[in-house]
Amino acid sequence: MNEINTKGKLVLGLQHILAMFGATVLVPFLTGLNPSVALLSAGLGTLIFHACTKKIVPVFLGSSFAFIGAISLVLRENGIAEVKGGVIAAGLVYVLVSQLVRIFGVEKVKSFFPPIVVGPTIVVIGLRLSPTALSMAGYSNGIFDTRSLIVSGTVVICMVLVSLLGKSFFKLVPILLSVVIGYLVAMALGMVDFTPIREASWIGFSPEAWTSLTTVPKFSLTSVLAIAPIAFVVFIEHIGDITTNGAVVGKDFFANPGISRTLLGDGMATVVAGLLGGPANTTYGENTGVLAVTKVYDPAILRIAACYAIVLSFIGKFGVILQTIPTPVMGGISVILFGMIASVGMRTLIEYKVDFSISRNLIIASLILVLGIGINNITIWRTVSLSGLAIAALVGVTLNKFFPEDR
Repeated sequence: MNEINTKGKLVLGLQHILAMFGATVLVPFLTGLNPSVALLSAGLGTLIFHACTKKIVPVFLGSSFAFIGAISLVLRENGIAEVKGGVIAAGLVYVLVSQLVRIFGVEKVKSFFPPIVVGPTIVVIGLRLSPTALSMAGYSNGIFDTRSLIVSGTVVICMVLVSLLGKSFFKLVPILLSVVIGYLVAMALGMVDFTPIREASWIGFSPEAWTSLTTVPKFSLTSVLAIAPIAFVVFIEHIGDITTNGAVVGKDFFANPGISRTLLGDGMATVVAGLLGGPANTTYGENTGVLAVTKVYDPAILRIAACYAIVLSFIGKFGVILQTIPTPVMGGISVILFGMIASVGMRTLIEYKVDFSISRNLIIASLILVLGIGINNITIWRTVSLSGLAIAALVGVTLNKFFPEDR
């Protein structure tokens, strides 16, 4: 590799991490986890994924949005130790599914999670988070806080404009641009405290990050059941991402290295993220967007982006800057993001042409939506509880098999 190629790859690697940076740090901010640890988890997870997939799949792994509700709930009620245990369990679910796919084939495993189950479940994930988004945006007891509304409203408008009117690379970084603009507006309104930034060291982790890294994982049945089952839903998303990635690159990654290997890579990366105290990892659609824009498909560039993420995680002042982002800034992002998650579920139903004139489909979707949104948690035995999302998914999978389509 000559010097020009090296510089070009370094620049492209930086472009990739910029495209995925906003989404990667948004998840820990919303859940209460540490953003520096999330960056470290994403970087190490991407390198692990590449090692598991023969280094031929151009993918970057970042924080999964699907786990936001479950992780924030477990962190609030049970602490970081049980979050780590739940995320590790989610990674092991990925690993289990990868082996089932290797043995039985992907179609057999997918039959348990058809669009009529996955679509409404994704809708539930987004809608369950909507009250949190509005609360962060400044809404409480029927009114909006004026300063918070100005900041969150600016962020929402920026995201809309960049997403709809932006061109080439800028269209791929609406979250990052919106956070920067929202941060500047919040600064002008006196909502940013710079004291922690001045006091932070340049190199090293903050005390909060060290707490996350050094806490021993704890496996409780309640936390595992709250977090781990979500991996079954994200498994379908993973297949879609790898399919799209292969279509853009012009290679069949189902044939080589195989979907079982990509799932294994996702699983092992999530296990490591759990050990560190980061959120569960997943393949990023923004990554595929950057590939389509640059037309450069070298997986080594994604590994360079991973190294950037690892280096950034060790810069102490950078991590503290992320923690000083005012809540309304992320609230504005969340209003659109959580709505988009629900919309993805609806898009799944539309793309697969699910027929709601069939009573079977109508009943399954109805039960998933009502149970998933209406139930917070149900105690099933002593201190063991199930979230509404887990109950809804379980009911959906069961009914789908109990009432087959040909009946």
